[in-house]
Amino acid sequence: MKKIELFERAIAEQAGSLKEWGINATLFWAYRNSITAGNDRIDFGETIWDNDIPEITRALKENGISEFTSSTFSSLIPTLAEFEKHGFRMAGLTEVKANYTDWQTQERAVIPAIRMEAEEA
Repeated sequence: MKKIELFERAIAEQAGSLKEWGINATLFWAYRNSITAGNDRIDFGETIWDNDIPEITRALKENGISEFTSSTFSSLIPTLAEFEKHGFRMAGLTEVKANYTDWQTQERAVIPAIRMEAEEA
């Protein structure tokens, strides 16, 4: 997964406030959880608030990240529409590793997710 240098510095320096660093908390935790789970892309496995989308998409574009996944969009259609307004569209379905262990396999569960990608300029 592509590293976000600002996030890595905030982690290394044990940032007390993500807001003070200019970091969107929703994106930051999706990033951290995706690394922990071993995913190839940032996966939003938690709620994404529509008012966070402009900040999230700006940060993704600034860091050269053109794809992400979401295994749990709440309010699916409005959220997809809001991402599309900011240059990311649905590009199909994929699977991601969840942030929990499947009790039968004792491995990270593999769950379906929507793959989002930046529209070509």
